[in-house]
Amino acid sequence: MKKKSIFSLRQMKKRGERITALTAYDHPTARLLDDAGIDLILVGDSLGMVIQGHDSTLAVTLDEILYHTRLVTRAVRQALVVADMPYGSYHLSPEQAVANAIRLVKETGCDAVKAEGGIDRIPVIRALLAAEIPVMGHIGLTPQSVKRLGGYKIQGRQMKDIERLIADADALQEAGCFSMVLEGIPHPVARIISHKLEIPTIGIGAGPHCDGQILVFHDMMGLNEESAFRFVRRYAQLGERIRESLGQYQRDVREGHFPSLEESFPLEEPIETQLEESYGSYLKDEQT
Repeated sequence: MKKKSIFSLRQMKKRGERITALTAYDHPTARLLDDAGIDLILVGDSLGMVIQGHDSTLAVTLDEILYHTRLVTRAVRQALVVADMPYGSYHLSPEQAVANAIRLVKETGCDAVKAEGGIDRIPVIRALLAAEIPVMGHIGLTPQSVKRLGGYKIQGRQMKDIERLIADADALQEAGCFSMVLEGIPHPVARIISHKLEIPTIGIGAGPHCDGQILVFHDMMGLNEESAFRFVRRYAQLGERIRESLGQYQRDVREGHFPSLEESFPLEEPIETQLEESYGSYLKDEQT
């Protein structure tokens, strides 16, 4: 299967073909997603909550994103890999953003980076593009702004906020973003933005009218069972299945059913005979 590019996604939008995207933070998950034909894999700073157990994404460092992105890119053959720029890695200046994004591209082999924010991020986005680094935008509910927003709240419920979101989307496209995430906004607003823009929109909690959708892998597979976001659809209950399997494993070990002799390594003759002659009593005890 041909490797996806930033231009592939734009062509998909033109053809009216919906884009599939998911998060991955490790090699085996990324391999599964890539083998399934997922178009875009995001190494999200959501790993702070999903993998590290924090209550927000703010604690994630650039070095941690570098580490997890390397794991993902080694597994991927066809998907477009986008790495999140974590909180504090692009907030001080365009120069800081470029230096950190260059590290992400050079040290991980990712295809693009994602930065949160609207019109206020235009200088950063332009600097990244001048450094030849493709940028995915992210507006609406931006998790790195959780303290300023006062929590994970839906954005764009009032007209002034809707106008701001539309202006942000226009500005990000004008600045050169190849796509953008729309998170936590009412579906009519997402529909307007998606129809208005030439670049593809990737929704999460933004309704069915975006050009593509993204979910956190652990949420949609039932591994993160505490997630109660309305927009998360459970495609599997792996957390429950894993608990059942762990319980069976414990019973098998404690009752002597695992491992069986078929799952063990025998000795070949004549070593087995010599061993029985020298240590037969121990072998009998072991078998009973």
